[in-house]
Amino acid sequence: MTNTKKTNAVGISRRRVLKGAAAAGGLAVGSGAITGFPAIIAAEPITLRYMGTAVNQHAGIKEKVKEDLGIDIEYIPVTSDDVVKRAVTQPNSFDILDSEYWMLKNIVPTGNLQGMDTSRIKEAGNITTVFTVGEVNGKKIGDQGTAPKKVSFLTAKDGKDFAAEPTQWMTLIPTVYNADTLGIRPDLIKRPIASWAELLNPEFKGKASILNIPSIGIMDAAMVVESMGEYRYPDKGNMTKEEIDLTLKVMTEAKKAGQFRAFWKDFNESVNLMASGETVIQSMWSPAVTKVRSMGIPCTYQPLKEGYRAWAGGLGLPKTLSGKKLDAAYEFINWFLAGWAGAFLNRQGYYSAVLSTAQANMEAYEWDYWMLGKPAAKDILAPDGTVMEKAGTVRDGGSFEDRMGAVACWNAVMDENRYMVRKWNEFIAA
Repeated sequence: MTNTKKTNAVGISRRRVLKGAAAAGGLAVGSGAITGFPAIIAAEPITLRYMGTAVNQHAGIKEKVKEDLGIDIEYIPVTSDDVVKRAVTQPNSFDILDSEYWMLKNIVPTGNLQGMDTSRIKEAGNITTVFTVGEVNGKKIGDQGTAPKKVSFLTAKDGKDFAAEPTQWMTLIPTVYNADTLGIRPDLIKRPIASWAELLNPEFKGKASILNIPSIGIMDAAMVVESMGEYRYPDKGNMTKEEIDLTLKVMTEAKKAGQFRAFWKDFNESVNLMASGETVIQSMWSPAVTKVRSMGIPCTYQPLKEGYRAWAGGLGLPKTLSGKKLDAAYEFINWFLAGWAGAFLNRQGYYSAVLSTAQANMEAYEWDYWMLGKPAAKDILAPDGTVMEKAGTVRDGGSFEDRMGAVACWNAVMDENRYMVRKWNEFIAA
């Protein structure tokens, strides 16, 4: 009971800090320095170098930003590992960092990021509580691993430490997040799937796959091991060497028995494996399931009784950014939270950081389908305009509350990360 009361108190203070910061920044946001910025850009064009994984680098967003703000976005696509490497070793090589929250434990201690000033973020007080207090509609969700609430705040603008309590300075302004699970081919499996343990079911020998990104794959593996009853982890996102060994022993035995068809690293690899039927059950990402379904092939993002592995990303700024480029970066981030981008992301099966503005930019039937778990009143279109779901269908996993409310753990970097990566690579090579 004591812990619950303490958590609630923290939750209230976080909301107050964010709303207060947003109010304090009202004049700045509403002044010519911010909303009038496109006129300045029109006279003197500004390009922002946007570094992150290709998953979030959408041509549609780039074009809309140019149209609305006059800002040119130059995408710099890199792998997840390279996001961290560039942020740590080359902070001058980008203007905006698109980072996942699990990366922050490696990036923030370098001091290469400046705290995001919430007084300059118009929607700061409306950022979903998933990020600020680890709740969905007032209910606590799983926080094993690097839950965003653990790494969202800095002690100061130039701080190298995460703040235990809310401050004016956020590490990232959140943009996108999701609850990940296994993808399946229901037409080929032809029976209900309800547990992560099914990934290692001999029934699917030679037709299973797991993603080969160590820090994420190990989390999926842990979900499988725990669901099999082999071990109960105190924190799947921060295993001991013994726990890493146990986890990968189970996975290596399955690999040697021929369980896995492949180990994918790339979005398109996962799509091709599932679309071709080479795999029938595998680690998968929401937009990859979307892609398979838009090809007219049955594919389900399967809710599982043990819950979801979640991830989240946001936008940060290098400490060297200043002047007009800094102003432009804040203008871009405010635009990102204003609704158009949120609706664009929601339509791909992601979730946006500010739900209210995204809802205002979606049709009622779209919101009902994607966010409320209601049957589609009309055909649901994929981002490219093709029909993805017919009227009457319900989103896999149901509503936002059902899905994000069932998060079990978050992508993370472990204290024993180097050891884990070495053992993971031994598993892949076994």
